[in-house]
Amino acid sequence: MKENFEDMIIEPPEEIVKRAHVKDWEKEIEKGKDIEEYWKKKAKDFKWFKKWDMVLDDSNKPFYKWFVNGKTNITYNAVDRWIKTGKRNKVAIIYTSEKEKERKLTYYELYTEVNKMANALKRLGVKKGDVVCLYLPMCPELVISMLACAKIGAIHTVVFSGLSVGALEERIRETNAKVVITADATFRRGRIIKLKDNVDEAVAKCPSVETIVVVNHANVPVKISELTGREFFYDKLIEGEDSECPPEKMDAEDPLFILYTSGSTGKPKGVLHTVGGYMVGVSSTLKMVFDIHDDDLYFCTADIGWITGHSYIVYGPLLLGTTTIIYEGAPDYPDPAIWWRIIEKYGVTKFYTAPTALRHLRRFGDRHPKKYNLSTLKILGTVGEPIDPETWLWYYKVIGNERCPIMDTWWQTETGMHMISPLPTAPLKPGSVTKPLPGIDADIVNKNGDPVKPGEKGYVVIKKPWPAMMRTIYKDEKRYREYWETIPGYYLATDVGKKDKDSYFWILGRSDDVINISGHRIGTAEVESALISHPDVAEAAVIGKPDPIKGNVIKAFLVLKNGKKLDVNLMEKIKEHVKHEIGPIAVIGEMEQVDKLPKTRSGKVMRRILRAKELGEELGDTSTLED
Repeated sequence: MKENFEDMIIEPPEEIVKRAHVKDWEKEIEKGKDIEEYWKKKAKDFKWFKKWDMVLDDSNKPFYKWFVNGKTNITYNAVDRWIKTGKRNKVAIIYTSEKEKERKLTYYELYTEVNKMANALKRLGVKKGDVVCLYLPMCPELVISMLACAKIGAIHTVVFSGLSVGALEERIRETNAKVVITADATFRRGRIIKLKDNVDEAVAKCPSVETIVVVNHANVPVKISELTGREFFYDKLIEGEDSECPPEKMDAEDPLFILYTSGSTGKPKGVLHTVGGYMVGVSSTLKMVFDIHDDDLYFCTADIGWITGHSYIVYGPLLLGTTTIIYEGAPDYPDPAIWWRIIEKYGVTKFYTAPTALRHLRRFGDRHPKKYNLSTLKILGTVGEPIDPETWLWYYKVIGNERCPIMDTWWQTETGMHMISPLPTAPLKPGSVTKPLPGIDADIVNKNGDPVKPGEKGYVVIKKPWPAMMRTIYKDEKRYREYWETIPGYYLATDVGKKDKDSYFWILGRSDDVINISGHRIGTAEVESALISHPDVAEAAVIGKPDPIKGNVIKAFLVLKNGKKLDVNLMEKIKEHVKHEIGPIAVIGEMEQVDKLPKTRSGKVMRRILRAKELGEELGDTSTLED
């Protein structure tokens, strides 16, 4: 990390501060130190059929409970409650695709669609506590199905539509899903990817499945075995259903969904989130971090199959009554300007994406974003991994025209909501996630749980519970306990970071992505950030390779810009550049030029795949590998 980035301060624009829900960032953090009082006030923004008896029950650690005995319904709060207000005819969802097809749903239209689907699911025998598996593209029916499940108390498990038959089968079997909702096909880079065929193959080995529902999304012919009476087209299923459906009164601690992590570190884990705390956490953090107002148009580029899509495409925006854009397609197809076109076309005000995507789009130069009017943008955000300062500055200057604060958010599938992030009124440092959000108690500690000194690396921990936290790992309580028992009493996030002299957090990568060189520990993200700051490097991933003398040496895999070739001369220049950026311990032992890096479909680089291939080891779970 360049020292001058730690000293670089970018102040928030005056017009952002004037309008912000939270005017004084530091004062709000101070308020949040009483976590129970802080989250109690946030919970009052929602409809509760019965008020909770206590905000937090910590009598059975680490199985914390929030809003104990409170009764609510997340779909009621995300959809129903807007119907008798001025938001009734406001657009809730704008769906668009790489084919630039469009569909809009107002809050009232969403309400009637959700109710019809909820009634149809009940007619299929789905009851509170049953699991429904959703294997769907980025389309309105996915949102409708999630909300319909939540309305009647069914637990949804969304499986990303790019995952393989084996991954789908594993998730259906583990959750004993009763119904699978899928589509004929989805679109990706101009190709049609069939989904129903995968479902047929997976379900053949899953006796728990009683019904398959198929959305006609891509107009691809599919076989529906009507003779068995267990397969239905979505449109036919909801036809004639009542457009009213009473919400199930859910306990705050009732399960809402099971979501499997992307598997960047091996076997995916079924993360279980519950209704009440998740509702309060995701909506409150979205409102604070992206400063959501009634006139906003919000665009998050994630896939709903991952936690970012659950929390900040579906539930968070709808709980705030805002308009959310759902995009189906790749960031660079039919050309690398597709996202910028969408921003101009709809007048997007708040934009949230991944550093991996930004680094990829930056390779194509500035001409694509500069062709479009991006002046409606007010706040930008990043999610999924640390962002290197160079990409941060490109995002700030080229996309935000130096007037949009960047909300670099750190959180996980397990946390459910943003944990460490600036607010729009915070002074920013390129590459830093700044400080823990109000109501969150986080720190950087050593393996004994003691806080480390400024500038020293340590483990990112959360010291107190928070409302949107996972409640367990599905069918694996032991694995859940490990998060809290490795450093007793603290939630260990498995990420390494440091704090600077101003107590700003810098995330350096996963703790299993630390390379030990001659006794010095160096984070992969730190080395990758230095590599990407070289003018000829577009993307980089590094691994530690065993060395008999140094313990490990660094091997770098590089995607170069503008058709450059990795010759001896360029290698030496890159090595010197990294040494200059980090110091003499950061010696690159080997370099290899690659066309692309192995990534999960949520955009995280799978370094363990690079490591396994390099060392001739088993690849492990590859179900979430993009290619």
